[in-house]
Amino acid sequence: MTECNHCGDQWSLIVLRDVIFGGRRHFRELLSHSEEGIASNILSSRLKALVAGGLLTQEQTERGRRAAYSLTEAGIQTVPIMVALGSWGMRHRPTTPELSVRARLLEDGGPHLWEDLMDELREVHLGIPRPNPNHPRASELLQAAYEQALTEAH
Repeated sequence: MTECNHCGDQWSLIVLRDVIFGGRRHFRELLSHSEEGIASNILSSRLKALVAGGLLTQEQTERGRRAAYSLTEAGIQTVPIMVALGSWGMRHRPTTPELSVRARLLEDGGPHLWEDLMDELREVHLGIPRPNPNHPRASELLQAAYEQALTEAH
């Protein structure tokens, strides 16, 4: 991963988080829904670095169409790393229940839940069908927990 010098910096991790857990695949979505307020020039450079580093691909589009970014297999395999960072953050950084609920659920769900999420990401980003299509989607479980935490917070 020598060509991906910025893949481990704060902004690259935030971009990966938003693609993995937020389902954001277009530049404008990533920019306008950034909780941290990433600047457009930083987002652009981090997306280029993530593509160069083999964690994302950028769909080639006709002029005027929005390009979609997709996770590669290497990008999908960062899920356990992202879970570990989320678990660490819950313990050592100030947070709120609504911001930590997904990290807690992923930590408690363990590798089985991470694999379910990675299978779902493979389906969405790589076109590989989930092995258990009748099994509940990990993203739906995470979203329901997040929405419940939001309701309880208000």
